[in-house]
Amino acid sequence: MFKKILIANRGEIAVRVIRACHEMGIAAVAVYSDVDRAALHVRKADEAYPIGAAAASESYLNIQKILDVAARSGADAIHPGYGFLSENAKFTRACADSGVKFIGPTAAAMDAMGSKTRARQAMERAGIPFVPGTSRGLESFEQAEEVAARIGYPVMLKAAAGGGGKGMRLVHAPEDLRSSLEGARSEAERSFGDSEVYIEKAIVNPRHIEMQILADEHGNTTYLGERECSLQRRHQKVVEEAPSPIVDADMRRRMGEVAVRVAQAAGYTNAGTVEFLVDQQKNFYFLEMNTRLQVEHPVTELITGLDLVQLQIRIAAGERLPFTQDEVVLRGHAIECRIYAEDPETSGNGGDLGTVPESGLKGTDPATRDAVMKLKPGQYSPIVAVVNPATRQAVGYRIIKLVSKEPAGQRELSDPRVQQAIRSQLHDRREQLLKAAYYEVLRDSAKVENYYAKKVLDSNGMEK
Repeated sequence: MFKKILIANRGEIAVRVIRACHEMGIAAVAVYSDVDRAALHVRKADEAYPIGAAAASESYLNIQKILDVAARSGADAIHPGYGFLSENAKFTRACADSGVKFIGPTAAAMDAMGSKTRARQAMERAGIPFVPGTSRGLESFEQAEEVAARIGYPVMLKAAAGGGGKGMRLVHAPEDLRSSLEGARSEAERSFGDSEVYIEKAIVNPRHIEMQILADEHGNTTYLGERECSLQRRHQKVVEEAPSPIVDADMRRRMGEVAVRVAQAAGYTNAGTVEFLVDQQKNFYFLEMNTRLQVEHPVTELITGLDLVQLQIRIAAGERLPFTQDEVVLRGHAIECRIYAEDPETSGNGGDLGTVPESGLKGTDPATRDAVMKLKPGQYSPIVAVVNPATRQAVGYRIIKLVSKEPAGQRELSDPRVQQAIRSQLHDRREQLLKAAYYEVLRDSAKVENYYAKKVLDSNGMEK
């Protein structure tokens, strides 16, 4: 087992990994930018090293600086968290060249699944169902026109290297195709340095459901159940829940088995997530694979009782999975909300983030409050809150209780697209309950450094 792990990240996920390290008796090394000097992850770690200015390119994305700290501190492994360098194959190879174990998949697996078009090609060879469309980037407008006519409108244009809705365009009619293709390519080039765009059939009112997998380095792969992420804003997840209200045991088994096939086709090891689109007839199609730990991993932990971060570390250390597929049992229900530090009244579509409201920092310690208020809007990532009572209804009530009741975001909630998303994901009689929760998620919320706000509740739904 590792003696010392460097966490190449910040904020919530760094604190999360540090906690796992300490529970396993492993020393944790933090890195920090200039503005994160007093951040919680720095204070929780056994050692902490500065790596540069606030700009991520000068600190958390600087591979050489991170590897230099690993050498100075004597760390024998690096956990990348999520975001930043977590899906960077170049970083993975650099770790291997430096003799430091990367806690995650191999660079080859990242390469295979990192490009959506390469991933679609691999799935095509493996016989995995995916949304009809092209498996390679579009070479011309004429090709896009021919494929769109063949598969039928509406169609979706997507950046091969994309994520977070960047380089994505929904096209309803032939007359909009040319301008949409140009816009998608331009945005893809600006966002990812890669203008490759492919086309696929747009699924009307889809459900976005993902399957968590774990694979050790001895050929064993398991799935840990699904998470539903249909409730999104600007193509970014806002609410994630497990299990999905539309997935029964048979559908879960079929989706899980396909997810395992996806991972095995890519030669994948460690924790990963296979994402699917589900149509109104409950047919599911491979969308992409995220080759890292997801922001929403805690909802899976809470319903399985498994610590995914500890399992990541054990897998990277060469251990076998300590359970079989039959031993994975789902209990209870969990919902995660991403509380974004932005004002929906002023941010608009892709606009600037709002300021962090000081009122949202009530209950945090003074050092954390001071550190958070020094951050500039949009400098780093949003926060999350997780609850896990025994039932879905209790989860909704706890979400409402956890967040502030200050009125904001009514315009967002009244948007018909938001209404449709709510109806789509929350089809049962609790629509009004979760609608209220979503209203609170959209409000101008606090960006709190110690926000791994995991509220574990007993079977009566009371906070411990």
